[in-house]
Amino acid sequence: MKNKVLIVDDHQLSRKGIASILAAHADFVIVGEAVNGEEAVEKTRELKPDLILMDIKMPSLNGLDATSLIKAENPYVKIIILSVSDDVQDFFEAIKRGAQGYLLKNMETEYWLDYITSVAKGEAPISRDLAAKILQEFSVKRVDEVEHNLSGREKEVLQLVSEGLGNKNIGEQLYISESTVKNHLRNILDKLHLESRTQLIAFAYKNGMVNF
Repeated sequence: MKNKVLIVDDHQLSRKGIASILAAHADFVIVGEAVNGEEAVEKTRELKPDLILMDIKMPSLNGLDATSLIKAENPYVKIIILSVSDDVQDFFEAIKRGAQGYLLKNMETEYWLDYITSVAKGEAPISRDLAAKILQEFSVKRVDEVEHNLSGREKEVLQLVSEGLGNKNIGEQLYISESTVKNHLRNILDKLHLESRTQLIAFAYKNGMVNF
């Protein structure tokens, strides 16, 4: 079953470029486009997309505010914030608003497809460049160690998730099945009181729980 995608960007060339990237992929179908956050909210109500690619900076209502409104009404729709900035604070703000991913516009087309496919499957890797910036951001402002009770295997899974690996690759590295990886991730999220894979990555770097 194809993922219905809504593209939100105030620049027509950007919308057409994104549409062309996804057009060749059998897993996605473009159901609509929006030019600002307000229209994105309306189109989401009308079209019921599975996935929204949302530009972060737009007139009228920006991508972050639109994400908050859409997630409040449609908590199960997946949203990827699109940006030209790799600012760590923008990344964390996007995750706080409920986005499942954060994609830089200057990434290669192949990376776009891999990333969007991963998010559609419930995964949300981040680029190593962004991961490095996150680690640098918190290397000085490291918070107190978080109370948690992760098993040795769960810590291994968390480390590989933080490196941007998908479930299949994690399973191959640890010699366990993909379903076992998913079970470990579910347990980790429950123990840390988090809701998504992307929140987990941000949380892990923020609290010094992984190495880079």
